[in-house]
Amino acid sequence: MVPEARAAGPAASYPDATASDPAKLGWMVGSPPPADRTLRFDDGSYFQFPAMRWSVSNFRQLMPTVNVSRGLGAPVPLPRALRTDIDAVRFTPIGASAPMTWAESLAANYTDGIVVLHRGRIVYERYAGVLKADGQHGAMSVTKSVTGTLGAMLVAEGRLDPARRVADYVPELAASAFGNATVRQVLDMTTGLQYSEDYADPKAEVWAYSQAGSPLPKPKDYTGPRSYYEYLQTVQPQGQHGEAFAYKTVNSDVLGWVISRVTGRSVAELLSERIWQRLGAEQDAYMTVDSIGTPFAGGGLNTGLRDLARFGEMLRNNGRFRGQQILPKAVVDDIRGGGDKAAFAKAGYELLQGWSYRDMWWVTHNDHGAFMARGVHGQRIYVDPKAEMVIARYASHPVASNAANDPTTLPAFEALARHLMSKPR
Repeated sequence: MVPEARAAGPAASYPDATASDPAKLGWMVGSPPPADRTLRFDDGSYFQFPAMRWSVSNFRQLMPTVNVSRGLGAPVPLPRALRTDIDAVRFTPIGASAPMTWAESLAANYTDGIVVLHRGRIVYERYAGVLKADGQHGAMSVTKSVTGTLGAMLVAEGRLDPARRVADYVPELAASAFGNATVRQVLDMTTGLQYSEDYADPKAEVWAYSQAGSPLPKPKDYTGPRSYYEYLQTVQPQGQHGEAFAYKTVNSDVLGWVISRVTGRSVAELLSERIWQRLGAEQDAYMTVDSIGTPFAGGGLNTGLRDLARFGEMLRNNGRFRGQQILPKAVVDDIRGGGDKAAFAKAGYELLQGWSYRDMWWVTHNDHGAFMARGVHGQRIYVDPKAEMVIARYASHPVASNAANDPTTLPAFEALARHLMSKPR
């Protein structure tokens, strides 16, 4: 469980994409693998760089998960119209003076896989490391945007009132900081919580949350919470709800609890029934779980790359896909409209000035109306309505913070949008 951090670490101290290639390093190859190439969940070795470049494509081998079924129908292939001109698209990274090509940006961002859709057709597709077209990869905090989409769907359908207090839906949270927060404040992360996701601080609350959500057995003397639900009840208030955007994973898991209470379905079950089975997905997805099987609604989703692109394409088309209205159009309208810019500005994201946050999506407010799902280490769904473009990317950047790859990612995506608009095919 890693936050959408703001400060970048020293990426230059890490081996580059070629030197850290998990396929070349041979992690977990053999029966059994050599001791120096064996990774485990229980000792944390699985998430140390460069080993994590293997793990992000293989979480199911290391920890408990729950399935997100694609159903029993035949998958519906995405149309293909591959282009050879995209690799040469040029842009200048933020803060740099020298230009870079699209092809060069892939290695710079430790890309494991990327798919670009233009007008619903795959125009570009690449894989690296150990991710294959038929593999699955951790979406990290892109999961939040999927959970937020489910919440916005229930709001649009009148099953969830965004103005009501969280405690009205989940009375167990009445004594916590979430009790008097509204569903809207949770959806837009404007809750006032005593909760830090500073991984450099050993006393930060994120460590207690991680321990509570871990499916591993607890030490004999452990007396703290043993599940996500138990931990969420302990979160205390700090500041006022509604005043400022503050990116905190616990909001997404509270929303997951609200969704489950309203629908009688876990987030994984609802995602399968309402979306995944209707997308013509190629693969089941899955979610990591805690010790009682609760899906990690803030970061546990793993999917095939093309299926992630399908999800983005559905949103680009106002909730429609394969001739079906899968989501109410009002959901996409609400996301695209964005959230409170002034509240967002208080969070101090230097590279995201003028943006906002709505329904757990990052909204650029640029002249293309682009919006984005973002996950640490470089996970992305980027929807550009004006350019009729969707980008789905999985990556394993050594620095968790997206501030480490945004200087390359943001101008690259914008440059590709302009290229596709100027040279449509």
